[in-house]
Amino acid sequence: MLAGKAVVGLLPYQAGGTVAKGAHSKADAVYGELKQAILTGALEPGRPIDKAVICQRLGVSRFPVSAAVSRLAYDRLVDVAPQHGSFVSRISINDVRDRLFVRSALEGEIAAEAARRMTRSDKDALDENLRNSRVAVELDDRAMFYATDVAFHQLLATRLGMARAAEVLDGLRVHLERVRRLLMSPAGRIRQVLCEHQAIVSAIDVGDADAARAAMKGHLSTTADLLETVAHERPEMFSP
Repeated sequence: MLAGKAVVGLLPYQAGGTVAKGAHSKADAVYGELKQAILTGALEPGRPIDKAVICQRLGVSRFPVSAAVSRLAYDRLVDVAPQHGSFVSRISINDVRDRLFVRSALEGEIAAEAARRMTRSDKDALDENLRNSRVAVELDDRAMFYATDVAFHQLLATRLGMARAAEVLDGLRVHLERVRRLLMSPAGRIRQVLCEHQAIVSAIDVGDADAARAAMKGHLSTTADLLETVAHERPEMFSP
């Protein structure tokens, strides 16, 4: 984080920590700050990135800010329009649909395999995850819940020793992080997700592969339906 200075009017949260002296370290710090703001939705899709404001608020020169923005453009999180400036990239609705389709196909089968093969120790790990998720729901802590949500889906593959499948899912998660966080913002959604996870775990616990597959596919289908609703309500955040 950057010298304890928040980017007022740009990043609506407090930063903390220190900035190393090297130009590359400063660029890394600015990059991390902006990327976090984009992924968490603090900087919404389509919002302009004012380099001068960032320089002023973070106490850095223009070079590390420009370098950070270039890296974010490479990550496809920022669009750079010559003569017009830089903007937070809008979310590609078609890209998200494709990735959710892949997730549903892969994770449905992983859930079924978990019902067939998971040991008591594996199931205990899932139960612990659900307990942590309940705490996040009761605290209405979406950041904490997002972390437990990611861990839940990772547990299913890693506990089965499915390293290649886990790699594929991690790759999908990186590209879906913005929209997954966005879709957890509606009131009551994180509690609903917890119930959907509980249904998956219940099927796994009794060894019902068909029910586990159906519960996972239902969970991800609900996510896909919510995506369409949010895209209709907030079209300015999405691109075709």
